[in-house]
Amino acid sequence: MTTLKGARERRVRTGGVELCVAELGDPAQPTVVLVHGYPDSKEVWSEVAVRLADRFHVVLYDVRGHGRSTAPKPLRGGFTLAKLTDDFLAVVDAVSPDRPVHLVGHDWGSVQSWEFVTVKRTEGRIASFTSMSGPSLDHFGHWINARVKRPTPRRVGQLLGQGAKSWYVYLLHTPALPELAWRGPLGKRWPKILERIEKVPGGDYPTSSLPTDAANGAWLYRDNVRSRLLRPRPDPYAHAPVQLITPLGDAFLSEKLYDELERWAPQSTRRTLPAKHWVPRTRPDQLAAWIDEFVTGVEGGRPEAKPSGRHSARFSGRLVLVTGAGSGIGRATAFAFAEAGARVVAVDRDAESAARTAELSRLLGAPKAWAQTVDVSDEQAMEKLAEKVADEYGVVDVLVNNAGIGLSGSFFTTTPDDWRKVLDVNLWGVIHGCRLFGGQMAERGQGGHIVNIASAAAYQPSKALPAYSTSKAAVLMLSECLRAELAGQDIGVTAICPGFVNTNITSTARFTGVDAQEERRRQKRTARLYGMRNYPPEKVAEAILRAVTRNEAVVPVTPEARGAHLMSRFMPGALRAIARVEPRV
Repeated sequence: MTTLKGARERRVRTGGVELCVAELGDPAQPTVVLVHGYPDSKEVWSEVAVRLADRFHVVLYDVRGHGRSTAPKPLRGGFTLAKLTDDFLAVVDAVSPDRPVHLVGHDWGSVQSWEFVTVKRTEGRIASFTSMSGPSLDHFGHWINARVKRPTPRRVGQLLGQGAKSWYVYLLHTPALPELAWRGPLGKRWPKILERIEKVPGGDYPTSSLPTDAANGAWLYRDNVRSRLLRPRPDPYAHAPVQLITPLGDAFLSEKLYDELERWAPQSTRRTLPAKHWVPRTRPDQLAAWIDEFVTGVEGGRPEAKPSGRHSARFSGRLVLVTGAGSGIGRATAFAFAEAGARVVAVDRDAESAARTAELSRLLGAPKAWAQTVDVSDEQAMEKLAEKVADEYGVVDVLVNNAGIGLSGSFFTTTPDDWRKVLDVNLWGVIHGCRLFGGQMAERGQGGHIVNIASAAAYQPSKALPAYSTSKAAVLMLSECLRAELAGQDIGVTAICPGFVNTNITSTARFTGVDAQEERRRQKRTARLYGMRNYPPEKVAEAILRAVTRNEAVVPVTPEARGAHLMSRFMPGALRAIARVEPRV
């Protein structure tokens, strides 16, 4: 039997069973109790527990009939929510007799924890509750009743959708069959199933007790689901602040189940993760960070701020690095992520501009923001940056490779040095970012997202932009290739193709084949034209956040960029004809 390394174990007797309880960290610190789900044991929390143990007294216990806890006799009737509540109270009385605890539950650990946080006899014993992938059966029952009594096409669709996701619940109610399956082929194959479908890494989980745990745990469903869904309690109101973490890729639960959360938990905070069901194993860094933030806020007597806006629940507390963040699209993107609650690393070759972006990001809502000065074309400097960011701030969750330069002029007036400069920044800067920060994401094994700023010029030929268009076309194809390679590691890759956007790239772009005076004239004229178009970089930033949320592959932003993208697919000859037109200079 696998145990948690460094944990102190004790046995707690309650209601005819003996519970195995493990503790990590300093008992003088606030106590965080982690409750596992089905068909798990407490080891499902091991990665999260060790990340919290430096700051909290972390307590894990095997639910009755699971892991190293004994099972009730008989099994039938031994897993009711009332008895699970007795177990919880016995554990917290043993590990934190004088202070309320911070409760965290996943799957059935969350289902039973909703019971704990909504019944009268636990008032004063729970300081906060973090729920993930497990609704209150009472709330679920009221959700069903509301849709049955007042059916609409949308509500019926929600019922049918959740009904399809709950297929396993019906099977677990069948007599003997689940026990035979778990003690037979399913129990043997379950670790590989989790690894293949959920991308759950191996290690100390699942434990060797899995077949017995799963067979016993079937009674969690049989003793509670049908009776509670048919007759939900009328007053299941949470008496502690609640943090709801919803994995957007959960195959078993619909996000719509929580539409009425604020009715039952007025003090609630919502967060979402681009992950599947077993987030304690696949996203321990993010879960530990959110639990830490929530618990610390409650302990400090601060009402936990509710993330607001379309993207804030998704990006709160996540680490986002933006290159070329000193102005334009890069600065607007840093600000947008800051407003969504992300921690921001603003990277630019201009130290003052990067510092200003970081300063304003903190004012806009970023819990933390830092400035770093780097030339993205410098491989060694980028390697040092990646090492520093990982050591001091952590592994980046979202990388935005935005830094770029403009270059205009015919092919024959573009010198080899001109080619090197534009490719070094526009292409090699992106390659360095993807290789270094993307490599850290892949090594961590907890997903992430890479955004590469390409251009509508990537698919729109132009006789005036051969070098620039080539660099951006390469970025577009690199993004497509990386997207295919990293998909299996839950790392999304997006290419953003902005179009004509009012930024200072036009006033700093170089023009080949002309003298300095003519170059300045063309810069001013181009800047004036882009200013007349006046498409703001903030709209590109919004498209970037939306693309990360939806994991979109290629995103043309402006109307002209979208139009050119369609023409490149369905009318490429027309684009080639336009490319032959002599541009006005």
